[in-house]
Amino acid sequence: MAEFVESTPEIDSASDAVTKTTKPPLDSRIGKDSPFVFGQRYLENEEDVFNHNAWDHVEWGEEQIKQAQEMISKQYDHPVKDFDKALYNSNPAKYWDIFYKHNRENFFKDRKWLQIEFPSLYKVTAKDYQTPTTILEIGCGAGNTFYPILNQNENENLKIYGCDYSKVAVDLVKSNETFAEQNEKGIAFSSVWDLANPEGNLPEGMEENSADIVIMIFVFSALHPDQWKQAIANLSKVLKPGGEILFRDYGRIGRDFLQTRTF
Repeated sequence: MAEFVESTPEIDSASDAVTKTTKPPLDSRIGKDSPFVFGQRYLENEEDVFNHNAWDHVEWGEEQIKQAQEMISKQYDHPVKDFDKALYNSNPAKYWDIFYKHNRENFFKDRKWLQIEFPSLYKVTAKDYQTPTTILEIGCGAGNTFYPILNQNENENLKIYGCDYSKVAVDLVKSNETFAEQNEKGIAFSSVWDLANPEGNLPEGMEENSADIVIMIFVFSALHPDQWKQAIANLSKVLKPGGEILFRDYGRIGRDFLQTRTF
């Protein structure tokens, strides 16, 4: 079972504004994120388009889709050079280590939206949910998903494993002042792991069919297409029957506008 979410679209100009907004019922899990309430930023008047840098529950219009398709077509006209493809795919760990050496804990914002987008995380970390639960985050980076979950957790029987291809990223996770204490309690763990390793090895300390929830946020798009089949096999191996994969990544047209924004 996999759960998919679409990122909240950002609007770059008034001409991109979309007036059709579908309001869901008020969610009791939504918390204040000054100066607005996350999940309730409804664009009902085009004149308000610049009041926030993102809006919730906005449906794309024909103009936005056309603009996105034009931008993506331009990207196809300027592909990555074959030399660069070979260079970065030959030793990806090296380049991820370099990335995290330059982009440390404060480079990414903590993902405060996790429990809103993924209700399963809200459920298993609640105080009244004391069922033993194991979460595996793949591609944990500097801990911007790992620690929001850990800090909000009230389930005494929760275990969370954070894995990354980069040793530097894992070291950043372990350097957090709360990691040693949570690790000693048997709650938090982190290790280097290649999701697409051909041997089918699992993350350190994990057994087959041991993960209740696997989190993959902007991970699959970092793999070479030739690695996808093995990655799925390894996911299937670590996930419990009936477990969940919480997945977020780029689509053909990324609704967060990262692929289509001009600077």
